[in-house]
Amino acid sequence: MNVEITRLASGLTVVTETMPHLESVALGVWIKSGSRNETEDEHGIAHLLEHMAFKGTARRSARDIAEEIENVGGELNAATSTETTSYYARVLRDHVPLAVDILADILTESAFDEEELRREKHVILQEIGAANDTPDDVVFDKFSEVAYRGQTLGRPILGTPDTVKGFTPGQIRNYLSRNYTTDRMFVVAAGAVDHATFTKQVEERFASLPMTPNSPPVLETARYIGGDVRETRDLMDAQVLLGFEGKAYHMRDFYCSQILANILGGGMSSRLFQEVRERRGLCYSVYAFHWGFSDTGIFGIHAATGGNELPTLVPVIIDELRKSSETIDQQEIDRARAQIRAQLLMGQESPAARAGQIARQMMLYGRPIPNPEMMERLEGITTERLTDLAGRLFFDTVPTLSAVGPIEQLAPLSDITTALATPGIQTKKAAG
Repeated sequence: MNVEITRLASGLTVVTETMPHLESVALGVWIKSGSRNETEDEHGIAHLLEHMAFKGTARRSARDIAEEIENVGGELNAATSTETTSYYARVLRDHVPLAVDILADILTESAFDEEELRREKHVILQEIGAANDTPDDVVFDKFSEVAYRGQTLGRPILGTPDTVKGFTPGQIRNYLSRNYTTDRMFVVAAGAVDHATFTKQVEERFASLPMTPNSPPVLETARYIGGDVRETRDLMDAQVLLGFEGKAYHMRDFYCSQILANILGGGMSSRLFQEVRERRGLCYSVYAFHWGFSDTGIFGIHAATGGNELPTLVPVIIDELRKSSETIDQQEIDRARAQIRAQLLMGQESPAARAGQIARQMMLYGRPIPNPEMMERLEGITTERLTDLAGRLFFDTVPTLSAVGPIEQLAPLSDITTALATPGIQTKKAAG
């Protein structure tokens, strides 16, 4: 792993991985702030800021930004999540100075013009509308809302129409000055990049970034709550999510949870796919996942199926969860490890994937994690640890249930909770 790290006098961290066989570079700025860092009256502002960064600076119009990067065949984009925000580019090696200049420009000199803000609010309102019209988006938003009720972690990243409409340039600047500071920012590049040259370019162009916030960043401690949320819609299929409290990134069972999710629903050979889809034909999509955050996590199973299949589908899923707490084969662990190893190695062939991976590791662990060290952590996972974890995850915590579509036949949460707590019991068909 040819990774070099420099911490500038300003507090900004610069990280590169040289991949000399490439002609391109993936580079970006990652900020350790996202929607969780919003105050109550800022719901959706992190995502709006990400949009507004591309809408003009003191030196460039929105069109200038787009044309300059595309004139050299480059790409420019951004993303907002619950705990991070990123702005990134992909260019040929000769155009790295231009990409650095544009990224620095949009992060230090954004104009936040009133007319551009009005137009972008309209765009985001359409984005919110499109998400509300997409059942598999809705079911995940509602899932997070009920799992972390009344908390920033449970709020949709896009915000609401009312909050988005009310934002002012002043509010955006306040959020920016509180969160986009050098102690929370990482500039990362992977590909045909020279560390010393790149570091000098970053140091020159990002010199105006503030070192410390004008007020402390907001981050409330997460509390997993769980519960039930349903929305009946006239659709062809039902979207169902069953979840449980998972593990934070730094907890001992985090990697164990990742392996368990892979075994249960990580691919076509997984238990849920084979039993629910292949053997019984109860749904067209089923998978498991584990999301880790800085102080909590969530483990979930998502299925998309016809409403008539729900009375049979849910008990089968519960039965598979119970089986995972009783027995797991070594072969399943080996297959999950092999899949993770392949993902890591394949990611090393993509500069964009490597830049993103390095940035996430810097934000979470303060250093890049070499692949051999990652695999060593996975080697310590045994069948006994996995069955013990499954028992604690699925049967010792309050479940979260989110469902959208023709869900009249979905059992009440009380029946599902009882079925999880009592071996052999079947969930009943919901009344009505």
